[in-house]
Amino acid sequence: MLENIKRGLVVSCQALEQEPLHSSIIMSKMALAAKEGGAVGIRANSKADILAIKEEVSLPVIGIVKRDYDDSEVFITATKKEIEELIESGCEMIALDATMRNRPNGLSLEELVSFAREKNPAVQLMADISSIEEAVNAEKLGFDCVGTTLYGYTKETNGSKLYENDFAFLKNVLKEVNIPVIAEGNIMSPEMLKRAFELGVYSVVVGGAITRPQQITARFAAQIPK
Repeated sequence: MLENIKRGLVVSCQALEQEPLHSSIIMSKMALAAKEGGAVGIRANSKADILAIKEEVSLPVIGIVKRDYDDSEVFITATKKEIEELIESGCEMIALDATMRNRPNGLSLEELVSFAREKNPAVQLMADISSIEEAVNAEKLGFDCVGTTLYGYTKETNGSKLYENDFAFLKNVLKEVNIPVIAEGNIMSPEMLKRAFELGVYSVVVGGAITRPQQITARFAAQIPK
């Protein structure tokens, strides 16, 4: 999959239960629209959505399962159950929370990586990280790539934006790891995408700026003079 998305745009097609576009059929059509617009890959949430997307497009998929657990803040592909669902979906890559936070049932990240490798060695693994330390650790654990997905979404980084100070965090990640780095999180414009590639990222994932019309509408509405 990494070869297929090299120097390309991956579009995240996700809609949670409380969102207007929540539907596997709608997400499959969103993926088709992304393909027609030039996307080289899709990031999708849940086995059901991935199966629907794969019926609609031939693009490779980065799969995740978002699920809340009472004993952990980790919710992106948090346990073996989610890994099994994603392998069954046929996605080419699995992304999982690779932060240092405690996982459900005390499961370690290393255990989850080993479980995924044993279940299907052909499926590549993407580490969703929020810090340099986590990126370095992910490389040590054998992840195929790291993504900046969770920067700004943990207690330690809450409110931080990937594009701040000319993508300072992204630059530091690129310096510290040798595996491919995928820029993801708050890429809000084509200009931001272009800058990320100039800095040397392997690929860029864009979600809300393309596939969440309620957020896009809100940004326009916020500019109406009071």
